[in-house]
Amino acid sequence: MSSGMTIGLLVRIEAKPEYAEQVGAMLRDAVALANEEERTLAWFSFRESATTFGVFDTFADEQGRAAHLQGRIAAALMEAAPTMLAVAPDIRQIDLLAAKLP
Repeated sequence: MSSGMTIGLLVRIEAKPEYAEQVGAMLRDAVALANEEERTLAWFSFRESATTFGVFDTFADEQGRAAHLQGRIAAALMEAAPTMLAVAPDIRQIDLLAAKLP
């Protein structure tokens, strides 16, 4: 791909109902941290349902993905997991096949 993106992460996050709005706010605010990560090429957080959220991000190489997984967003998510999440985040490593960007 011409954008340099070759790999990514797809993360599904299931919040406890009483913490859903806090999880949503945390993921909304995490974009500021993503913007600081030079090796994170694209980063999206989204809401699928009242309690189901997700993150999709892309990287040029395994070093970028590893750096992200060891970064501040992942640390905040893991710190919140025991209290705010119904189950541990489902983190999937993916290979990108194609992309259309603005």
